[in-house]
Amino acid sequence: MERAAGYSQRFDCLTDAYRCFLTGSCPSGGAADVAAVILSGVCAQLSGEEDRGCAPAARCRELSCVSVSLLERISSSLADQSPADQSPAVQSLPPAVALYCAEVLRVLFQDMGLMSQLVHQFQAEDQIISHLAAKSVSAWVFYQLLKSGAISPVWEQKCVQAFHSSPPGTELDACLWSLTEVLKRLLKGAHQEIIGKLLAAFDSSLTALCRFLPEEGEEMAQCLVDFTRSRHSGTTFCLLLDLLEVLTASSLICGAGVCLKSQRMTHIHSSALLTVISSSSEYFVKKRALLLLKRAVLQKAGEDWALGEVPLTGLKYEHFHFDMSILAQSVLTAVAANWLQSVQVESASFFGGTRRGQGDEGQKPDCVMLRAVSLLLLKSMELHIQTAGGTAGADSPAEVYGYLQSLWGFLKRNSVQLMEVTHLCCWVSLLFGEQDDDMMEAAKALLSVFLHHRVCSGLDDFAVLEAACASGCNPHCHFLLLLQSISFDHSILLDFLISTETCFLEYFVRYLKCLRADWRGFTAACGRICVSDCHLSLTASRGSDLFAPTYKGGPDRVWFQPTGVVSPVGSTSGLRLVDYGSSDESDPETMDSQDEAGTSVCEKSRSGALDVKQESSGPPVLIRQKQYESSPSTGLLREDRRPEGSSLLVLHNEQTPCPNTPPPSGQVNCETSARAVLCLSELREVVTKLQTKKLFPYNPSSLLKLLAQIQQSHLSQF
Repeated sequence: MERAAGYSQRFDCLTDAYRCFLTGSCPSGGAADVAAVILSGVCAQLSGEEDRGCAPAARCRELSCVSVSLLERISSSLADQSPADQSPAVQSLPPAVALYCAEVLRVLFQDMGLMSQLVHQFQAEDQIISHLAAKSVSAWVFYQLLKSGAISPVWEQKCVQAFHSSPPGTELDACLWSLTEVLKRLLKGAHQEIIGKLLAAFDSSLTALCRFLPEEGEEMAQCLVDFTRSRHSGTTFCLLLDLLEVLTASSLICGAGVCLKSQRMTHIHSSALLTVISSSSEYFVKKRALLLLKRAVLQKAGEDWALGEVPLTGLKYEHFHFDMSILAQSVLTAVAANWLQSVQVESASFFGGTRRGQGDEGQKPDCVMLRAVSLLLLKSMELHIQTAGGTAGADSPAEVYGYLQSLWGFLKRNSVQLMEVTHLCCWVSLLFGEQDDDMMEAAKALLSVFLHHRVCSGLDDFAVLEAACASGCNPHCHFLLLLQSISFDHSILLDFLISTETCFLEYFVRYLKCLRADWRGFTAACGRICVSDCHLSLTASRGSDLFAPTYKGGPDRVWFQPTGVVSPVGSTSGLRLVDYGSSDESDPETMDSQDEAGTSVCEKSRSGALDVKQESSGPPVLIRQKQYESSPSTGLLREDRRPEGSSLLVLHNEQTPCPNTPPPSGQVNCETSARAVLCLSELREVVTKLQTKKLFPYNPSSLLKLLAQIQQSHLSQF
């Protein structure tokens, strides 16, 4: 009974202290008394202390968890109070409470030597105890680094020893997690000097962790430690991958200030990580390794936890370009060796597990994996092209397009939706339609591939476009599909321009330069997209319509049926192509004569498109094109030799019959290009207004000049 009373007394003291710290007040007892109770609670689990008349393990475990949690709370609260890490969102502790907490920690770690007891808990069989100990140690280490810049020698020695010799298990897990957590906190606060000091202390031991990665040409099963044999080993490996991501993020955030080998491990050992993806038996390990490589090639390591708070220096470390080249070359070499054949893609996972489709629905593929593989390869191709400088000495166009063909084969094997696409340029919108940032990265990379092919192939413009559509990298098709997905709404393009979450500005400027030099290719793509077998509108989350392709009447005819059409206010159900109601009218007094002329032409040219919208409840419209026709089986562009009355696409509504009279020749190309130019013209007007009022976040003069040149190119056709 005496032991039970002692347990209850200690537990009440701990809970009372916890409540006081939460409410911003000091406990009734002195700091030394609270420290003694915390120490006894931590040591209860170590000593195997038992209480009579109750479950001994449960009591000891409960007391230890509360003690360690209270310790972590005190350390984190004091760290938040540090001037070096003060955030406006952090509520300050009263000065008396802050002094009380600091005294409790001083007694525990300096007088009582608590750190050695805590790191001993890292190897506890109880994973909860081990993890709580790692949390409290990490909070204390972070606080000490901010306060004095000193690294705890006991913690450092424990982690170094584990990194060099510990097998997968709770001890190694706790050390990996603890160092990762401390680095994350330092990175969020942009403490470059402290980060450099901490990484220098661990550099050699971190590189020793490479013993868990397969060597060049070695299978995962032949690695010194095979992480595929147990679920716990897979967890350890994922913690290692988390640490690698933090190290990669530190190289980007610290820039030229720190350049250590441990920060370059992801790039240097990218080939080994690719082997892990293709040979590991645990799917979550494959996925985690793939996402690490994706973020590395996109230079977005740490994006999940940084939350936009991490300031980038803008300066690259010494070996940055070399490391990126290694990563890109590793990916391309693996793809050339049929790496994609061994990449596993399971069905999509949800909170309840893996959902299996029923009936005709089939299984939904893991689109996260599909997007990650696609971006990893596309960005690697872009980096390789940039390294070669776009010269003839780079890989031949056939070899570059060969990588794309391997990617298309991989996507078709794993996605029924993409398998049915015959115009390969549509795959970008179909795969990335709900991920704006990834879609912009993919479009930018494919634009680089297209420009490289145009320079190095030696083909004429028409043949270049033909090959581009056959390989899915025609930039004009990509841009038109983007405009269709946002219903040609210039306000969404403005959001993209202002946002820092995507690379849209870089992509947009590069594409406008391409468009300025290749207007004929753009007009050809306008006709090509109209007969495309992909969705007319691809982003339902933005309120646009969705159309599912149904194949009828042979390969040259594609019937589009509305599926879940979102009708605007005041309209009836039926077929709609574009909703112009979301665009505000521009003030006429702010437009120059060139803008007025361009607008009148665009308005006149799009009258047929508006008729389609207004007559949506009536008969559907038969659309044809003038200059080019499509071969759905090959996705190529070729000259139109059809009779004047022939058609290539019917927009179908099941409620009405299909008419036989086509619109005037060339109307489709003119309408589509006019909508695109009108959208760009409206964008130019609103950006000009914002610039005049000094509300635009950067100088858009070059962008406005490009937009004006595009509008002039459109006017020159008439």
